[in-house]
Amino acid sequence: MSRLAATFEQLAKSGRKALIPFVTAGDPTSDFTLSLMYEMVKAGVDVIELGVPFSDPMADGPVIQRASERALAHKMSLKKTLAIAAEFRKTNQKTPIVLMGYLNPIEAMSYEGFANAAQRADIDGVLTVDLPPEEGEQCAAFLKECGIDTIFLLAPNSTDERIQKMSAVGSGYLYYVSLKGVTGAGHLNAADVENKLKQIKTHTTMPVSIGFGVKDAETAKIISALGDGVVVGSALISKIENNLDNPEQAKSEIIALLSAMRQAMDK
Repeated sequence: MSRLAATFEQLAKSGRKALIPFVTAGDPTSDFTLSLMYEMVKAGVDVIELGVPFSDPMADGPVIQRASERALAHKMSLKKTLAIAAEFRKTNQKTPIVLMGYLNPIEAMSYEGFANAAQRADIDGVLTVDLPPEEGEQCAAFLKECGIDTIFLLAPNSTDERIQKMSAVGSGYLYYVSLKGVTGAGHLNAADVENKLKQIKTHTTMPVSIGFGVKDAETAKIISALGDGVVVGSALISKIENNLDNPEQAKSEIIALLSAMRQAMDK
């Protein structure tokens, strides 16, 4: 059983939901990212989504776009992102790591080369924003051979047929994008999310995590009642952006927010 499957199974048995933070690797430095990963685990997160910086992140809002720009300015890359994950694994063998990014850096490495590199770094899942399931079977096959889950994005307008396709090709969990638009935009409508989750659950037995628009502990609590996991990204990265001259303050604010979310979700 994969780390992701084991994590979601254990959470389900205990009646809890996954708290999944997203951070951009190398923002503002690789040392900060690594240190933050350890601190987030202490705060009660269950899975870490590690963003691979990219110059044209089409699904990301301005907060995460700027995080990518800062990381790229410090020469962060896919290979260096994998190096951060590998370093984390030296002392943490339990917490699943999901790489989240775009196709170009993967294609530059080749699907097989990337899958092998991700396996060496002990990555658990890969979510490639601009790789749809219709075109993702080859990459998913290489990842599967290396014991790595391929995770796909579902949107508010995803059809039954598309949900079935993503469920058939993907593994680990499905990521439901709860808003039309980019990360960090708008406000969640819990009723809309609940209705869509009911539709999704009729076509898959995989866990479904919900992201885009999760900003605070109250939202995390509401969303955790609807799906199997809560993903938070822009709200965390804003803490980094607002404290670029004081990384320890940024870290402290991120941990405080995640701790509040964990507490609210577990009530």
